[in-house]
Amino acid sequence: MPARDLDVVVLGATGVTGRQVARYLAEREAESGVRWAAAARDPGRLERTLAELGTRAPELLAADVERPETLAALAGRARVVLDLVGPYARFGRPVIEACVQQGAHYVDLTGELQFVRASIDRHEQGALAAGVKIVQVCGFEALPADLLCALLSASARERWGEGLAAVDVQVSMSAPPGPPRASEMISGGTFQSLAEVAGSEHAKQVTDPAILVGEPALAAQVRRTSPIGLAPRRGREGAVIAPMAPAPFINPAVIHRSEELIAAAEGRPPEPFRYREGIALGGGALSAPLRWTLAGALSATQLSLSALVRAPPSVRGRLAAAMSRFGPQSGFGPAGERLEQWRWRMRASARTPAGRQLEALLDAEGHPGYLATARLLGEAGMLLAEDGATPARAGCLTPASALGTACLPRFEHARLRFTLSEEREH
Repeated sequence: MPARDLDVVVLGATGVTGRQVARYLAEREAESGVRWAAAARDPGRLERTLAELGTRAPELLAADVERPETLAALAGRARVVLDLVGPYARFGRPVIEACVQQGAHYVDLTGELQFVRASIDRHEQGALAAGVKIVQVCGFEALPADLLCALLSASARERWGEGLAAVDVQVSMSAPPGPPRASEMISGGTFQSLAEVAGSEHAKQVTDPAILVGEPALAAQVRRTSPIGLAPRRGREGAVIAPMAPAPFINPAVIHRSEELIAAAEGRPPEPFRYREGIALGGGALSAPLRWTLAGALSATQLSLSALVRAPPSVRGRLAAAMSRFGPQSGFGPAGERLEQWRWRMRASARTPAGRQLEALLDAEGHPGYLATARLLGEAGMLLAEDGATPARAGCLTPASALGTACLPRFEHARLRFTLSEEREH
């Protein structure tokens, strides 16, 4: 990558997550020497927003997604652009185009799978020619689960010379004391992205686990091997497993594309595996009815979303417009010390075709959707800005294929600790 005077630029740093990314980079600056800047339409407002967090960016840049010349100027100075301006289907394309044209890596947090699919179709060849990485869905969706699956796959191949037949990911969370707050469940930006997904002309694609897989025969195999289940089920140690939130369709699509991309880079045929995930609701026998009721409610919510994206366009359009108008707006989200008080664990249990079993754990601190996500994105941006820190790949990539598993210890800075358990024979 050509010399640039900035390693990382945070675009959209006034938003709920963007300001936390800026805060994280400011914390890492003294130790790492990262050269970074924050960007927004109004640098004055940005400065005030960061000051409220006790944060100051080394440089403030004016950039507007509706003014391509400002995006080109920003991307021309940066090694990596972290894009936090959503909904991405509406605002993401010009940022990606500026990064490809100016030779900067691009990273975002989108969960809008139809936008990711469109980005692959539009920008794959340009990104390859420019030697840049377009890395999407790089927050709580889907970096942790994606890296856990890649770690398990790499370990199984190294130990036994075989891939994976199945992976089961369970997430357990410990929230701060006191009643939950609406802003902790879903931010305005996330809600507006869901509305954008629902209103898209390609909305029904988002429930397809193979939406991001390029090879048609492989995509068909993924659909047969790994359908997405939305019903509550029993988990380990008496837990009740509810569908993943905010949507259960995001991680599977990314993980299956990772297997395709990593297999191609390693010169081997891809081997689709059955992937399941969910939120583990633990507790004693007395709480079981309540946990099954909660899991059923979460399942019903996701089934409703699945039905919505399959509804006729006229129905979807009206409902999506109502969601966008009356739901939480961008800027609504969690704040304060409660963000720091969340704890969560992601357990990934894998089985190989020969029946060997392997397990990987991720222990994390901070609200998964907002604080942990911001730290993940900030650290990922720093890794991509460093020569030789990530695999020498280009194009439209997933978090695991872009970052590789050798970087996992670096995420301890972001309060995430990945560990691999010893293998267990079947």
